[in-house]
Amino acid sequence: MLNIVLFGKPGAGKGTQAEFLKIKYNLMHISTGDIFRFNIKKATDLGKLAKSYMDRGDLVPDSLTIGMLEAEVNKNKNVKGFIFDGFPRTKDQAISLDLFLDSKKMEVTLTLALDADDEELINRLLTRGATSGRIDDQDEEKIRNRFEEYNDKTSILKEYYSNQNKFHSINGIGTVNKIKERLSSLIDKF
Repeated sequence: MLNIVLFGKPGAGKGTQAEFLKIKYNLMHISTGDIFRFNIKKATDLGKLAKSYMDRGDLVPDSLTIGMLEAEVNKNKNVKGFIFDGFPRTKDQAISLDLFLDSKKMEVTLTLALDADDEELINRLLTRGATSGRIDDQDEEKIRNRFEEYNDKTSILKEYYSNQNKFHSINGIGTVNKIKERLSSLIDKF
């Protein structure tokens, strides 16, 4: 089973590349951001709570995120693997994911970090915010706050997964097809 953790700062192209990986490798794509946005749109209790954190540019608490992720994995038992997009974001979440996957006789195969310059990402997000209506992508200060959250918490995952020989950094600058080629070249080795 191929289980990929895909991470990078907001705007790095995780969603775009996850869609490609999902099709090419026949994987289930679990995007915590998409699940939160769905719940926000439907005004569920989870959605309202997640929105209050996202509107401030903060990360949603682990307990909400982990419960939601476990439910998605449990609903999709007959897939060839998963792409975890937007999760884990902290070392505690990574440990929780490892424990959960171990209970299912699975493990994270590799982690792929899409790297890109902050200023490029800010421009991408502001453009996306102008066309998508996503409030969290329309305010540069909130975007920078999300980058700080990423740097403070998520970048620690590099060490965590490097210690397991599962961390791989991918240049996230270039055409969508060029980035796809970089990802495929690495994944095909596993």
